[in-house]
Amino acid sequence: MEQHGEVLARYDRQMRRGAMADGPGARIEHVAGVVRQTAGHRGGWDGVLWSDLDAATADGAVAAQVRHFTSLCREFEWKLYGHDRPGDLADRLLAAGFVPEPAETLMVAPVEALRDLRVELPAGVELREVTDPAGVDLAARAYEKAFARDGSWLRDHLLTQLASAPRTVVAVVATAGGEPVGSSRLESAPGRDFAGLWGGGTAPQWRGRGLYRASVALRARLAAERGHRFVQVDALPSSRPILERLGFTALTTTTPYLYRPRQPARVR
Repeated sequence: MEQHGEVLARYDRQMRRGAMADGPGARIEHVAGVVRQTAGHRGGWDGVLWSDLDAATADGAVAAQVRHFTSLCREFEWKLYGHDRPGDLADRLLAAGFVPEPAETLMVAPVEALRDLRVELPAGVELREVTDPAGVDLAARAYEKAFARDGSWLRDHLLTQLASAPRTVVAVVATAGGEPVGSSRLESAPGRDFAGLWGGGTAPQWRGRGLYRASVALRARLAAERGHRFVQVDALPSSRPILERLGFTALTTTTPYLYRPRQPARVR
C-alpha cells in the first residue's frame, strides 16, 4: 500500500474536500474554509466534512455553521479528524456547545488484499447483495435487531437507491432460515479511490460467528467490481481488532461532535 501520509492526503482530497452529496436533494457547499452537507430532508445527514482553519478563523467558522444549521432547526455533526487544524479545534467546538460522541479510528485496506478473502458462514446462513424491495425490508429489519433502533430511515434510503442511477449505496443482508440476522452498506461514490463500509450490525445471538468478517469480504469484492482501490471504515474499538486481522491499517482518528439546537423556553 502507498505510504500512510499519501493515502491520508488522498482520502482528505477525495472524500472530504471533494465530497459528493449522499442522497437526493442533499447539497455540498464550500464556505470559508469548510465543506458541509445540508441534507435534502429531515433525517438525512447534516454536518461538516472537512475544514482548513487556523486560530484566527476557527471560531468564526464554527459560529457560521451553527447559524446555518440552527436556522433550519436541524442538529448537525462536525466530523473532526485527529490531524485537523488548529490543534485546539476540539476545545473550540466544546466551547461552542458541541457534544462529542465516542472516538473512532479511520481504517483502510486495499481491495486487492481482500477480494479473495473467504469467510465460512454458520450452517444455514446466507449473505447476499440487496437488489429488490424485499431485500431492503430484510436489511432494515436486521438493522433494527442489531442496533435496537427504528430502521425506517434505512428502508427509505435504500429504496431510493434502488431507483437511482448510478447506485451509490449497496446494502448486504445476512439471513438464517429466511430471517434477517445482519446487514451492512457499501457507499460507492463514482470516480473515487475509496469506498466506505458502513452500518455493519449483527443480531445479538449471532455475534462472534463470522458474519461481520464475511460482510467485509463481500463488500470489498463489490468495491473492486466498481473500480475502487481502497475500502475504509470508521471503526469503533469493538471492530478495530477484527479489521486489523483482515489487513486494515489505521490512518487517523475521527470524532463526531454533535450540535443540537436549544429548544425555545415554553411560555406559560
